Amino acid sequence: MHSAVNVSGLRKTFGQGDSAVAVLSDLGFDLPAGSSLALMGRSGSGKSTLLNILCGLEQVDAGTVTLFGECGRTADWPRLRRERIGVVFQEANLMPTLSLLDNVRFRASLAGQPETRCQHWLEVLDIGELGHRFPDQVSGGQRQRAALAMVFAMAPDLILADEPTGSLDRNTANEVADELFRLQGDTGCSLILATHDPELAARCQQTLDLGHRSGG
Repeated sequence: MHSAVNVSGLRKTFGQGDSAVAVLSDLGFDLPAGSSLALMGRSGSGKSTLLNILCGLEQVDAGTVTLFGECGRTADWPRLRRERIGVVFQEANLMPTLSLLDNVRFRASLAGQPETRCQHWLEVLDIGELGHRFPDQVSGGQRQRAALAMVFAMAPDLILADEPTGSLDRNTANEVADELFRLQGDTGCSLILATHDPELAARCQQTLDLGHRSGG
């Protein structure tokens, strides 16, 4: 099975001189296509930094990052973020002036995917009847489901999820997590999930504890 993500000897430091802090040091892992990886570690251990590196928003100081066979140093990151990498944040990143359905349509169109399946994804995530509502007219859990619909509508090869259930109550968090893992399995995309929750991490096929692997 080929790799979706391969990281080798990765190092990321913030600051200079005596104030420099090595957030990630000599980090390496391989994520086969279609599989899932949980990133664990306390706040400041580099989980979000690593996700930012994996979608091209942060540069590494040393080491290599390869996604879908493309070297990170020469990759077309805007294209990858637009078409192949879907990102789910702790707080749903929805445009407040668009309805839930139009948010999903907009994300699909950016990825070059048909808008005809956007309502389908809302229905799969059990918010099909809310597509006409705006983000401030629905609950936090419903907004997060809409954010997942946006990601799946773009048909990504890789999902990067940064504490996607961290702001939700336990029952809603479990429901959103269930949908995330079910759809990840159904679509065959890869998943890297940053979380503090050991129960959520245990649902992934691999676990990487950055608290034991980083200097932060």
